[in-house]
Amino acid sequence: MPRSASDHEELIKDLKDPLEAAFYIEVVLEEGDPKMLRKALKNVIEVQGGIDQLSLQVKQCYKKLDQTLSEAAEIDFYSLMTLFDALGLQLSVTVKSA
Repeated sequence: MPRSASDHEELIKDLKDPLEAAFYIEVVLEEGDPKMLRKALKNVIEVQGGIDQLSLQVKQCYKKLDQTLSEAAEIDFYSLMTLFDALGLQLSVTVKSA
């Protein structure tokens, strides 16, 4: 996570690359911290032009997911998948190494 304004600017610059954005989200998901995922999604949405650029349906899913993550509750995967799809990302699952 960025620690300063310049770190945040560098992160946002890096997240303009969809591969970097996907990797970033995947790493955050592996951490399993809802608050980190909440911040990561905000960063990726910022790169995509902000929440105002999302469709009404996706905004509703995002707001529901954001509320869930702010309460550190279980993740609503339907909302998560809808948001990822709108951001041009997909969730990938790999075999966990022993």
